Amino acid sequence: MPELPEVETTRLGLAPHVQGQTIRTAVVRNPRLRWPVPRHLAQLVAGRRVRGLERRGKYLLLDCSGAWLILHLGMSGSLRLVSADEPPGAYDHFDLVLETGKALRLRDPRRFGAVLWQPGELDGNKLLRDIAPEPFDSRFDVQWLFQRTRGRTAAIKTLLMDTHIVSGVGNIYANESLFRAGIRPGRAAGRISRARCAELIGAIRETLSEAIRAGGSTLRDFVRADGSPGYFQQQYFVYGRAGEPCRRCGTPIRSVRIGQRSAFYCPHCQR
Repeated sequence: MPELPEVETTRLGLAPHVQGQTIRTAVVRNPRLRWPVPRHLAQLVAGRRVRGLERRGKYLLLDCSGAWLILHLGMSGSLRLVSADEPPGAYDHFDLVLETGKALRLRDPRRFGAVLWQPGELDGNKLLRDIAPEPFDSRFDVQWLFQRTRGRTAAIKTLLMDTHIVSGVGNIYANESLFRAGIRPGRAAGRISRARCAELIGAIRETLSEAIRAGGSTLRDFVRADGSPGYFQQQYFVYGRAGEPCRRCGTPIRSVRIGQRSAFYCPHCQR
């Protein structure tokens, strides 16, 4: 599933090509995504100028001069810049066509992505209003994380993936951040000290920053806005490396199931 680095990589790649451009139309080939694509979307977007492309959590937000186009890549989607007359593939469900002759094309094999329209401001949107601060947000500090882990018996990895705690940290980067912080993924969140919360916040930011610089992770379907893959998977310390030697100490990496998701850790480096 594309996580924060993949979505931010997409935003960085697309923003220079869409900002200030005028939208010609929208082409909806399959409206049956995670939620139905709004009817008459082509008429709603036509003639609007794109003021910018933002991101909140894993949502891409296209500022359409008084309204917003909300995009989500789902479990296997990608958003690329293509020529508007390039023939679509079987899983190319949506195009946002610009006056330049280019199009933002959503490819989504599993159809868990989203294309939604929000008139006016974003504050009232039910998908966005309850999202917690992002890892790079100043509000996501030691006090925030420490308070929200007190009394919690749930595994710290589970809490890191809770969008009410912090927005945008998915399975891959939760595993990698916990390794860098030296914390086992199954450790009860309430047992993590304030000092280790500070270390964890630093590890999350370091991990995500490196992933963004590497263009995110390409495991199956994700590609960058220009169609090229991301390379952060080559730098994984633990994710997907069960049985392989730890890059730091040589101990075999272990895998367990936590909250129906795979967790990976080094039994020597993480406590």
